[in-house]
Amino acid sequence: MCVGIPMQVVEAGFGYALCDHNGALHRIDTALVGEVAAGEWLMTFLGAARERMDEASARQALAATDALAALMRGEEVDLDAAFADLLAREPSLPDHLLHESQP
Repeated sequence: MCVGIPMQVVEAGFGYALCDHNGALHRIDTALVGEVAAGEWLMTFLGAARERMDEASARQALAATDALAALMRGEEVDLDAAFADLLAREPSLPDHLLHESQP
């Protein structure tokens, strides 16, 4: 399974950004999101930024990925806290797929 990882921009360059994830710096391609600035949050996947994120969304996603990592290590996790954004809603399809699922 591949999972996107939120990272915070530490330094921006032309077409790339140095981003922090758990204290490690990663060079991230920013061609899909355009120019970025230090302090911004990006959802990254396979070394490339896929979208800009606000800090609250980034922290929520980090809580979820941290919980998944802890579960994989066999640790107990407060799933309600790690996935709070999923508890109060029903699963739904993206708008562009809704018409395909209806008779």
